[in-house]
Amino acid sequence: MNILTFDIEDWYNCDFITFDFNWDKYEVRIYEGVQQILQELTARKLKATFFCLGWIAEKHPEVIKLIHAQGHHIGCHSYQHQLAFRFDRAGFRWDTEKSKKLIEDLIGESINAFRAPGFSITEQNVWALEVLTELGFEYDCSILSASHDYGGFLSFGKAEPAILNLANGAQLKEFPMTVKRLLGRNLVFSGGGYFRFYPYWLIKYWALKSPYLMTYFHTRDFDPGQPMINSLPMMRKIKSYVGLSTSFAKVKKLLNDFEFVSVRDADKLIDWETTRMIEF
Repeated sequence: MNILTFDIEDWYNCDFITFDFNWDKYEVRIYEGVQQILQELTARKLKATFFCLGWIAEKHPEVIKLIHAQGHHIGCHSYQHQLAFRFDRAGFRWDTEKSKKLIEDLIGESINAFRAPGFSITEQNVWALEVLTELGFEYDCSILSASHDYGGFLSFGKAEPAILNLANGAQLKEFPMTVKRLLGRNLVFSGGGYFRFYPYWLIKYWALKSPYLMTYFHTRDFDPGQPMINSLPMMRKIKSYVGLSTSFAKVKKLLNDFEFVSVRDADKLIDWETTRMIEF
């Protein structure tokens, strides 16, 4: 099972350092980026899940309307791309509910899938998953069982779809990120800067060895002309800008070599009666 997803945010949203949310001052590049992706998917008759910021729905509604009009599955990616663990429970609920309602009002359809910015739901804020069920979400794609800049969820174990039994008595279907076990560590390879860094032959090899493949891409992953955020630390700059000139060609190879579905369509293919259940 190979799942195709995109996080719909603009180039400046990779900044988790400065807490500068005055985004109206930046050059807008989201329209061209989304068009490039949609044209490729239309040519291949592919459907994907697009996790959208509420801020984009508010400021650039035509972007999300266009994605929805082409029959893609729309999910929520928070309001303003703040890391989930920087909120308390009430703040996370407010941010997520605001985004969900903005997108729902825009497309006239219930939003049932969520991904936290930076895969920032960890063992320390599992309560965020409970909040998602309270807001009516059915699917979450926020768990990354590998160490990374924003924590990781190492106790989740094997990276495969699972049903989460939460402390509030609700259940949530989890579609985690794919990881590759190598030299005692879990590595990510199927999205973002990880995908841009590794050579395609290695990505393909690991993907062929993965019975479950979850991808995640951003418009900025395919935009070598984007401005650089100079306030980012050096390592974050490397992760944010490596491989931009070749990444779209790599994605097209990936789409040639594998069949993909959206999260919504993947749900229909899974026998949830026999799927692993995890207690929280």
